[in-house]
Amino acid sequence: MPTWAWILIAIGVVVAALAAFGAVTRRRTVRLRERFGPEYDRTVESRGGRREAEAELGSRVERREKLEIRPLSPEARARYQEAWLEVQARFVDDPAAAVAGADQLVGSVMSDRGYPLDDFERRAEDISVDHPQVVERYRSAHGIARKNAAGQATTEDLRQAIQHYRALFDDLLEPAEDQALGRETAETNDTVREERATRR
Repeated sequence: MPTWAWILIAIGVVVAALAAFGAVTRRRTVRLRERFGPEYDRTVESRGGRREAEAELGSRVERREKLEIRPLSPEARARYQEAWLEVQARFVDDPAAAVAGADQLVGSVMSDRGYPLDDFERRAEDISVDHPQVVERYRSAHGIARKNAAGQATTEDLRQAIQHYRALFDDLLEPAEDQALGRETAETNDTVREERATRR
């Protein structure tokens, strides 16, 4: 076979490999965007690029897969719902104490579900895998709780914090979230494995 034919074959193989890699990368991007929603864009911005953000989000999924996240029992769910009503009622007379209580209550629910309560940012990253639509509200609520602890939060700030905590609280108590998780985790992990295989 002439040399030029071998060169054409080699070029064809390289082009096919690049096309396959591009398809896997695009598929991974689509899945991560669908899974993480606004958290995807936030991570791209904070990490300085799509590739770095997708690596970070992929590592979050892998880390989350190693956690034993469990649904709450009906009894625990009822107990937490009652505790939330107490937090809301306390807001009328003591908004600052209510926000502190909401922060503690959400932390208790997360702990009972199996989320590690390490530093806050790691906690938010773990939550973002299962609850991407409310994680930014959680970050906002936590920021207000810190202002509150320093005596710098307004009543309006505290009202918003309670609403933000409530959004995550409701998500954490919702058993339907747990049923969809296994399928979503499997799809994201399949994409990560495909991309690694293509790189090899």
